Amino acid sequence: MRDDTLTQTPRFRGPTEPFRWQGVDLMAYKEEGSAPFKAVSRQVLFSEPFLAGELRYFEVAPGGHTTLERHEHAHGVMILRGEAMCLVGATVRRVAPHDLVLIPPMTWHQFRTWGEEPMGFLCMVNAERDRPQLPDSDDLYGLRSTPAVAAFLDGQDPT
Repeated sequence: MRDDTLTQTPRFRGPTEPFRWQGVDLMAYKEEGSAPFKAVSRQVLFSEPFLAGELRYFEVAPGGHTTLERHEHAHGVMILRGEAMCLVGATVRRVAPHDLVLIPPMTWHQFRTWGEEPMGFLCMVNAERDRPQLPDSDDLYGLRSTPAVAAFLDGQDPT
């Protein structure tokens, strides 16, 4: 099989404006009402069967946050712009451009912007993924047993 028959995606796509690319749709983060989040968009940069994964770009507006969730698949994240507080398991850390974040399977995680600039990140995931799980009251109780996580969940500076 010739390598040019593997994909319909153009081999090269330039930027159309900062953090937007030719032929890449700007989409809603998730279905409205499917999970609690605020001011997040996504773009699927690569989704090719032969890659066995997807590379996506998410952008969270100032004051926004991703969904607090966990699932069986892992994420590899690289922060490209802005800053955020990031929850992974029982750890909360401030992240900024060029930081790398590994989110293991079945680990609670969430990003909350920090400051007046949007926070954007690349996210690498499996092409075939399970659906996210949202925390129930017992899960939240367990997460809140760590003071820094409780502060994070309340929108306060946990440091």
